[in-house]
Amino acid sequence: RSSRDTIAMATAVALTHDVFDAVLLLGVCDKIVPGLLIGALHFGHLPCVFVPAGPMASGLSNSEKSKVREMAAVGEVGRDALLQAESAAYHGAGTCTFYGTANSNQMLLEAMGLHVPGAAFVHPGAPLREALTRAAVATVLQRVQGAQYLPIGRLVDERVIVNAMVALLATGGSTNHLIHWVAVARAAGILIDWTDFGDLSRATPLLARVYPNGSADVNQFQAAGGMGFVIRELLAAGLLHQEIMTVAGRDLSDYAREPVMDGDEIVWRDLPAESGDLSMLRTPANPFCPDGGMRLVAGNLGRATFKTSAVNSSHWTIEAPARVFHSQEDVQAAFKAGELDRDVVIVVRFQGPRANGMPELHKLTPAMGVLQDKGYKVALVTDGRMSGASGKVPAAIHCTPEALNGGAIGLIQDGDVVRLCAHDGRLDVLADLQGRMPASPPPVHDGVGRELFAMMRAGVDGAEQGASAMLAAAGL
Repeated sequence: RSSRDTIAMATAVALTHDVFDAVLLLGVCDKIVPGLLIGALHFGHLPCVFVPAGPMASGLSNSEKSKVREMAAVGEVGRDALLQAESAAYHGAGTCTFYGTANSNQMLLEAMGLHVPGAAFVHPGAPLREALTRAAVATVLQRVQGAQYLPIGRLVDERVIVNAMVALLATGGSTNHLIHWVAVARAAGILIDWTDFGDLSRATPLLARVYPNGSADVNQFQAAGGMGFVIRELLAAGLLHQEIMTVAGRDLSDYAREPVMDGDEIVWRDLPAESGDLSMLRTPANPFCPDGGMRLVAGNLGRATFKTSAVNSSHWTIEAPARVFHSQEDVQAAFKAGELDRDVVIVVRFQGPRANGMPELHKLTPAMGVLQDKGYKVALVTDGRMSGASGKVPAAIHCTPEALNGGAIGLIQDGDVVRLCAHDGRLDVLADLQGRMPASPPPVHDGVGRELFAMMRAGVDGAEQGASAMLAAAGL
């Protein structure tokens, strides 16, 4: 989280030079977009337009990539095969083609009206991509002065934040945004928490299945109707606020269409009435699930997030003995030694924002997927994060309070039975924790510049508050 705050502060450093009439924000991947948005929101008098890059062309399928990763985890293929698969999957300009944090960023900005309409998922090499970028420049210049003056401080209100949350849930977007958008909302003077996400999830149908929630990638999602289809359907169902201000100058209905080239000009046309592929994109009348893709789980272990959209409902309830670790590398070592070939709840603690900055625990996904495929009941409980592309295995992530802040996750011992149930929204250890001494944290492995962020780790607030040292210090 400190890298996101650093990006926000770098944005503020640039904008404090007071030489700007408007701002084009070129952000795509994980922490860059939230950082840019948090920074820009502190300059509410400036017109702002975000400029996405679009996703790279489809390469090796996400399912095949995941298969190779799982084979590498059990030693069936070596590093050369793994590198070949990764290179075939990530092979060109633009975002990765799975629906992880980067592409969730673009979806969120579309739902908030901060892009030129329809800009999110157009390929970097397409003529339309360049035309949309030029249109972003023209759009922000139109908002600089006079009757069309429209700064970002007038754009991002409570309705816009709710629209972003609903769109995230309706599309099964990245769990990272349950942290990022809490911080974004705080920067706009709006307080939200995971209870709000949980309440909205119960009212929001799941309309999209894009990898890791399904087999399709974002290019296929775009071809089937993309964000224009999702926004149109959510508006028609009364699930989004239409009467918001957007950079396009009217309301959110501008984002319920798709841009196409007509000669040298962009025109926006209506989308087909039906989804181009019902296996990945549906309407609220026929959703994949009647509620959204994420659930709050809570109990004597604290509060955490469970991404239901990525996990088969048969795996939503796990009750098994815990095996406790303090790093994902230790989990990998135990897996390779065959120590996890059983029903198990893998607990990985001291991974929260204060402990080590909350790195993604993406190395866990292949190993845990292998265990689940063997027929074992397996789940993850952690005060850290999984990758925005994680899925398949049940996981209670962002557990708060974190271990280093006195959270109960720091009291669990090997063999304690842990129960995780997304159906009931529960996260509990079935043991008496009274009188237990908290585990000692592992040493912080600084180096390669990490030590420079020690002051941010020391002052950071909890994951549910957005995991921000900067906002906490500012009293926001």
